[in-house]
Amino acid sequence: MPVSTMPAAPPGEAAHKPDDSETLLSLRDITIGYGTKVIQSDVSLDVRRGSIFAIMGGSGCGKSTILRSMVGLLRPMSGKYTVDGDDYWSGPDSHRTALNRRFGVLFQSGALWSSMTVGANVSLPLEMFTRLGKDMIRHLVEMKLGLVGLSHAIDLYPSEISGGMCKRAGLARAMALDPDVLFFDEPSAGLDPITSARLDDLILTLRDGLGATIVVVSHELPSLFAIADDGIFLDAQTKKPIAHGSPRDLRDHSTDPQVHAFMNREARTEPATNGPGGADTARKGQNASGK
Repeated sequence: MPVSTMPAAPPGEAAHKPDDSETLLSLRDITIGYGTKVIQSDVSLDVRRGSIFAIMGGSGCGKSTILRSMVGLLRPMSGKYTVDGDDYWSGPDSHRTALNRRFGVLFQSGALWSSMTVGANVSLPLEMFTRLGKDMIRHLVEMKLGLVGLSHAIDLYPSEISGGMCKRAGLARAMALDPDVLFFDEPSAGLDPITSARLDDLILTLRDGLGATIVVVSHELPSLFAIADDGIFLDAQTKKPIAHGSPRDLRDHSTDPQVHAFMNREARTEPATNGPGGADTARKGQNASGK
């Protein structure tokens, strides 16, 4: 569908209501890890078509590991993963390759090739997976970079642009093949608040203007509240999900102490020690660690 015919919602608007009956991605009883080490178990979730789904939780809980599995970089130990009803891991490699063509991934650092221009980075998927001519590829690259506000940077190298621009260039590359699903790993990491807010607005515009389904890994609360309409909260200690829902709903209504503390930026109270100083020592240690 031509981009110009798709209306965009006002920047910053996160009131999109996808059809609950349309599940595009589904995880059922997934256990994921490395070798014999389990990172998360009993993970079940549904990503609705046209939604922005957040994978949330503290550092080390396995957010990026779940995303790696969803884009095909890590086979789960057990469980089932379906893409539009197709069992992702059951078929041959060619089956997964075909499904992967429906994905676009924005890695945390942008992951641009430093020896290639911004335009060459964006054109790479088109050169690898299509038979389009050079002129058409150039036209599509200019279009994708225009969507993220980087038309002027097409002939620049990653070292010649800012970190925020690298993120946007990575996003343009992720969109090169017009994927059904965009996966973002900590898209706001390392960005200043204004640049982060602009990226959030861009993500919303892409969702509403292009109809993309988005899965985002993040612990940046302002960004989560601004863009996500559904999500899952992972716990590092139990290695299981402990809450489902939109970030705003979890912030306002969750009764789980850990989820409530995280979503409201509250320090969790640790039990007092029995050694010298008692509760005062515990509080001082808590203040010093910032936790």
